[in-house]
Amino acid sequence: MAVETKRIWVVADDYGIARGVNAAIRDLLAQGAINATSVMVVASGFDEREADALAALRAASGIAVGLHLTLTAPFRPLVADYAPTRTGSFLPLGETFLAGTLGRMPTDVLEAEAAAQIARFASAFGHPPDYIDGHQHVHLFPRVADSALAAARTGAPDAWIRQCGRTVRSGPGAKALVLDLLSARFRKRAAAAGLRTNPGFAGSYDFGTRTDFAALFASFLRGLPDGGVIMCHPGLVDAELARNDTLTSPREREYAFLQSRAYRELMAQHGYALAAR
Repeated sequence: MAVETKRIWVVADDYGIARGVNAAIRDLLAQGAINATSVMVVASGFDEREADALAALRAASGIAVGLHLTLTAPFRPLVADYAPTRTGSFLPLGETFLAGTLGRMPTDVLEAEAAAQIARFASAFGHPPDYIDGHQHVHLFPRVADSALAAARTGAPDAWIRQCGRTVRSGPGAKALVLDLLSARFRKRAAAAGLRTNPGFAGSYDFGTRTDFAALFASFLRGLPDGGVIMCHPGLVDAELARNDTLTSPREREYAFLQSRAYRELMAQHGYALAAR
């Protein structure tokens, strides 16, 4: 009996963080190796030319292009009264999470920033984002989540919103467990707002270790349902990336794997193919 193929989204995060990342992501999209990317509209590597190049790929195929909501350093907010900040930039990741947990982030300002980033995306591409997620998963954070959902319901009501709860809990990793907990609440809030979420998620791992990404990717596929999302971070390291992020060399390992025959064979062996918008 033939096994039905499951259609999933392999989503490259961080388009716009650096030109080397953008080039690698566009290459993978053009090869048909991945089928979605999330755009950081406040990052230094995003401009009209980059948007046009990505829009051309979207027009020629069934890929999805989403908004990568960004609320952490070293990037700067779009709205003038965003708070709290440090020297005009968003707070670092840990401080952003703490500020949200302690209620120190005004929800009206958070919603205004999320709305401004949705509007910048729509202006650049001529349409709202196909989906919305968050750089460093900020869209799941306390206070941020409700504000992001409110902005999405107004500015991108047809977009689906990424939840990051695993379908199969293969290990006790602290990061993945936190995402599971945050996502359980997030799914309920999204449903109450009338917004769709992805039915499954994979892709989180410890970027600080020299991981066998091929073996890791096989674990991402385990139990992932039709319509599920695998997050990835392919890229080429350049000076711009080094200025903007600490995640560097693992991007090149991911890029190499996603170009490989082994990746395509792994997808086929497990009964998966890429979805289309």
